[in-house]
Amino acid sequence: MGKVQPDVLLVHGLLNASWWLWPMARLLRQQGFTPQLFGYSSIFENPNVAVAQLQQQLEKTPVRYVLGHSLGGLIALEALRQKPTLPAERVVCLGSPLRGSRTAAALATHPVLKSALGCSAHLLKEGVASWSGAASVGVVAGDLARGMGRVFADFSEASDGTVAVSETQLPGIADHCLVHASHTGLVLSQAAANQAAHFMRHGQFER
Repeated sequence: MGKVQPDVLLVHGLLNASWWLWPMARLLRQQGFTPQLFGYSSIFENPNVAVAQLQQQLEKTPVRYVLGHSLGGLIALEALRQKPTLPAERVVCLGSPLRGSRTAAALATHPVLKSALGCSAHLLKEGVASWSGAASVGVVAGDLARGMGRVFADFSEASDGTVAVSETQLPGIADHCLVHASHTGLVLSQAAANQAAHFMRHGQFER
């Protein structure tokens, strides 16, 4: 029996490795998907390197869907913006600061902790431009404000403790939804996995 072809590629965020998304991969597998994990250096290499590596991976092993957590969503959108002919039809971003992160901006001014952002600081601070790529993009944001981001950024609005909900909203995306999860908890959330699966299948989130 041949190896099953993956249909969704999972891209991790800052300070993580591919194994970080094992829980989300398991949840998506229960939904009938065949996930594959993509790893890259989020600290020691410029995000352009990860973008190019992701493009190569999508060309080598085409998938219909991409799911990115936090910085991973930014990497995915930038890869598809640069190469709109890549095969991914739909992208789900989990807690990605598409409009830039106040937490990252605050950390970048800290004499010691700014090193935690590594070479990804600029992308995290600035986010991406409005989306007009070929792939349909959906964003799952968390509204459980638990996370170190609250120490460095002043959130007077709903957030997942690291990224404000408003920072996940971007002109041109197809759909946006909220689940009750923290930034880290999004990769463990059954509700997030359910919404991601619904968007990948139907192009919109479940209401």
